[in-house]
Amino acid sequence: MNRVAVVDYGMGNLRSVSKALEHVAPGARVDVTSDPEIVHAADRVVVPGQGAMPDCMRELDARGLRPSVLEAAGSKPFLGICIGLQMLFDYSEEGGVAGLGLLSGAVRRFPAAAMVDANGNRLKVPHMGWNEVWHSRHHALWEGIPDGSRFYFVHSYYVDPADAGVVVGRSDYPFSFACAVARANMFAVQFHPEKSADAGLRLLANFAQWQPA
Repeated sequence: MNRVAVVDYGMGNLRSVSKALEHVAPGARVDVTSDPEIVHAADRVVVPGQGAMPDCMRELDARGLRPSVLEAAGSKPFLGICIGLQMLFDYSEEGGVAGLGLLSGAVRRFPAAAMVDANGNRLKVPHMGWNEVWHSRHHALWEGIPDGSRFYFVHSYYVDPADAGVVVGRSDYPFSFACAVARANMFAVQFHPEKSADAGLRLLANFAQWQPA
């Protein structure tokens, strides 16, 4: 049986993520868990997250989950969602906190001076709602998802990778920013696939079947 662990460190929309996974992969066992041993034993791992990055990193450590998350990110199909994307990087401007350092780069706040659309209207932060996602390169998790499909976002910070080669998806608000990254067995997104209707469900279904090379 395909075992999927949804990591519970007290900061994620866990029920929506687990229910969406159960829907697209009815033959899988989906465990919402804060037990490092269950994460270790899983075939696939999903790390969602909502809230402030300092709180998320603190809770990850308080529950003893950092080692198992690091192991999963290096050894099995791994999906990060929202803060689960941001924590992969070296550093976040939100609270000046260090991330896991699995990908080089920083997490930056949308700069107030740049938040103006083409007509001169101020744009709100957080970036909240539906937005188009453009594929930067082919990836198995984009299979069956048309380029420019719309996904649901809620965030005030975005990732700024040092290596442009890890970027697999971009969105615009109002400038282009990386909203999906991938390397080896890791794939992570800023948007919420569990809230993104058919396109999001297809991404989760692709993840449930993904066999990284």
